[in-house]
Order: sequence, then structure tokens, then C-alpha cells
Amino acid sequence: MLARDLLEALAGGDAVSGASLARQAGVTRAAVWKQMEALRLKGVPVEAKVGGGYRLPWPTQLLDAQAIRASCSPAALPHIGMLEVHWDIDSTSSELARRNPVLDDLAFVLAETQSAGRGRRGRTWLSPPGMNLYMSVLKRFDGGFASLSGLSLAVGVMLLRALDEVGIRTAGLKWPNDVLAGNAKLAGILVELSGEYSGPCAAVIGVGLNIRLPDSLHERAGQPITDLAALTGGQPPDRNQVAAAVISSLAEGLRSFERQGFAAFAKEYAASDLLHGQPLRVIDPRGEYVATGEGIDERGALRVRKPEGELVTVDSAEVSVRRSTP
Repeated sequence: MLARDLLEALAGGDAVSGASLARQAGVTRAAVWKQMEALRLKGVPVEAKVGGGYRLPWPTQLLDAQAIRASCSPAALPHIGMLEVHWDIDSTSSELARRNPVLDDLAFVLAETQSAGRGRRGRTWLSPPGMNLYMSVLKRFDGGFASLSGLSLAVGVMLLRALDEVGIRTAGLKWPNDVLAGNAKLAGILVELSGEYSGPCAAVIGVGLNIRLPDSLHERAGQPITDLAALTGGQPPDRNQVAAAVISSLAEGLRSFERQGFAAFAKEYAASDLLHGQPLRVIDPRGEYVATGEGIDERGALRVRKPEGELVTVDSAEVSVRRSTP
């Protein structure tokens, strides 16, 4: 019996006995227990009671490529290339990078869990199966790296559009690649480029969106994090519906970015910019200083004003930005 089969058996949220699971799979109860432990190690909060069987504390939905594609918007559907769902993979972005030469434009890879998911600056992205959304998309561009300024910010706007589609309207954007709600991280974006600086190139865009997080992940995250469950009173949207909304928004938004660049997203980004007017602490290789957020420029670079009045432009490759107390 595979861990995926067990998670599917528990997805309804009802208790299922170990004997029943073993009988269905034709394995021993010891084998079932071993796979349950494997799920727990990945962060799934499987509950067990003597005589009461195994259960999840909430219902969940496993990702299904056919259901996701069927739920994508009619406008986006003709442009969506490959759409794959994996149970366990090292990284959805790594999978697309490996297959880049043979894949069509707007190819999507999703996974229930990742063994080597990563965020900005090489940070690990925690990814228990059955709870959140881990996905990447391949987008090809003809204009070279210089035409992709502000891409990660535009993707943030695309995510807000998708969240709006599933009824979440309380999130905002923290430059350069985070979606926050209530000052806690809801989603992250990672853009990796390949190809020619001034010619054809490709972007692999990774997205991690928290749908439902167990308490153990809050403890391990090292920063405030939140999820759609917390924003919806414990009743998050169906994961396949969320995936379809994100994929549709990315498919339409990336084609718009290809034609118009960041200019097509600048107004929406500014309306959701959580750093604008905020006291910030800027850290870069030359030192650390405090400043006030002054929005973004036409390239998507952050503008900050130092206490003495100097306006400084900050590039995402050089610094990290954290909120500071006034």
C-alpha cells in the first residue's frame, strides 16, 4: 500500500480502521502503520486511537489533473500546455527545468509533496501532502532577460486575481515575491531564468500556496505563516478549484506580461503593496539601514526613502527587506 492510497482513504475525514485498510490493500496492519508513519514524517497530522482507527482532523481533496483542467477558465484553457500532477517529486521547478527543451509553452507541473521544494535564497519550502498547493509553470519569451523586469511582482498580482476568484480578498503583496495576509505569509513565488540574455529565454515560475497548515508547520516555518483555512473560518476552497484558479490566472497573465511587460500589472501591484508608506529595515551587502517604502518603479524595483530624504532604488537580487518598528 502506498502512502498516497492511505491519504486518499482518509480524505473524507472519517475514521478508518487499520484492519479495514490492510484488508483493502492486501497487506498487513504493520505495513499500514509503517505508511502512516511515513505520512506523519511528511507533516500530515494523522490521528490514531486504539479501537478508533486512523483519521485526519479535516477532510481534504487530492489533486486531480483532469478535474483541474476541467475547472480552468474557458479563456485560459486553449493556452494551457501540459498539466501533470505528481505524488512525490524533488521539486516541480526542477522537473520543468529538466524537461525544458521538449516542453511546450505554459506547461504546468503540480505535486502533492516535494522532497526538495525551495523558496527565495535557497530556503526550504515545507510541503506536506494533501494540504497545500505546490506548482510550477514554464513560460517562454522571445525578448531576453531584460524584458522580464518585474516578472515576480506581476506573478504576485496574478495570484491575487486567482485568490479573488475563490473568494479570498484580504491578501496583499510584499516585495519582491511574497503574498501576505494579516502580516503572515500565505504564498511565495520563485522565478528561475534560462536561455539568452538578449534573445530567446524561458522562465520557470514556482508557486507555493498554503491552503491548510498543521500546527507543526507553524512551529517549523521560522516566520509567521497563514493559510486559506484560517482566512475562511476553517472551510478552505477545494484544492482542485484553487489549482484551476491559479493556473488560469497564470496562463492569461503571463501571456499579457509577454505582450505588455510589468506595465500591465503596475497599477494593481501598487494597490496591494504592503510596504508602501511602511517603516522598513533594508539589508544589503553594503550594510543595513532604515527607510520608508515609496512604492515601486516602472521596472518593479523597490523605492525607499532614507531618513535624510534620499530616495534609493533597491534591486531584489541585492537585498532583503523586513518590516521595522516606527
